[in-house]
Amino acid sequence: MRPTRSTLRRAVAVAVAGTLVTGSLLGAPAQAAPSPASPDAAAALASKLGDRAAGAYADSSGTMVVAVTDAAAARQVRAAGATPKLVTRGAAQLAAATNELERSAKVPGTAWWTDPATNQVVVSVDSTVTGAKLERVKSAAARTGGAVRIEAEAGVLSTRISGGNAIYAGGGGRCSLGFNVRAGSTYYFITAGHCTNISSSWYSNSAQTSLLGSRYGTSFPGNDYGIVRYSNQSTAQPGNVYLYNGSYQDITAAGNAYVGQSVRRSGSTTGVRSGSVTALNATVNYAEGSVSGLIRTTVCAEPGDSGGSLFAGSTALGLTSGGSGNCSSGGTTYFQPVTEVLSRYGVSVY
Repeated sequence: MRPTRSTLRRAVAVAVAGTLVTGSLLGAPAQAAPSPASPDAAAALASKLGDRAAGAYADSSGTMVVAVTDAAAARQVRAAGATPKLVTRGAAQLAAATNELERSAKVPGTAWWTDPATNQVVVSVDSTVTGAKLERVKSAAARTGGAVRIEAEAGVLSTRISGGNAIYAGGGGRCSLGFNVRAGSTYYFITAGHCTNISSSWYSNSAQTSLLGSRYGTSFPGNDYGIVRYSNQSTAQPGNVYLYNGSYQDITAAGNAYVGQSVRRSGSTTGVRSGSVTALNATVNYAEGSVSGLIRTTVCAEPGDSGGSLFAGSTALGLTSGGSGNCSSGGTTYFQPVTEVLSRYGVSVY
């Protein structure tokens, strides 16, 4: 049968309809997912969001998570390539809780930091915080409306100075060298401030016959860093960290730690130990005074490890300050961020 004009029109309509259906099934080109946010990018975003955020951390898969207080902030976090986590307390409320602790609970043997994963400020108390001192901490925590929780810390919180080998203080005491640094052609090393506070002269042997250098600057308490200028400037010092197995880790940059990061520490008492970062900007109340802005980790340390290197790969992160526990039963160690030291003295790792 010959097709009529009407059947041709229907065939064309069906063909066009089929084309339209096919096109609709194909849909618009898919939008590319954002690249995963780096730790620095996640921290910067949390800072930019202000009170609508409450910190950032890496989850068990290494993905950066940003704690936020509303859906609009969550959308910004997703667009930046991080995972949002909705929480009830913003940065201002957590800061107010920290300020309450600063005013009311500065007891030797305590430390505090913000835990972005639980959206609380955590206060640790060591075995010396008992009786009236513990009640003082509990009263301060109670005034924050649930923003603060208290945890017991094994052992006694202390700095990590001791007698032994590594770098020796004139007059006695042993610490560990952190990182070699330089400003132009002038070479220095950095270590803990509670170490450089005790002596202006530092030696490479316990008999104190081989002078390494003289103290150039020190800051403790408040901070915990010091810098020593090498007495022999004709020899360039190596820019690496000893791993206590006959090998060395080259250090090529300095960076900021982040919660969840895997790290290593090198020190003259216990060698190289590993762990992870559990908090930033921690305040620690030592018997000698309070230090703020520290990195909290699960890495152990013992007396004599003070000033030693905290690093991740070839990146310098911090200097061993103090902690509790030991490397037999485990412990907690705090570190002075290295970027602050480098900025203060205008030096760099290499």
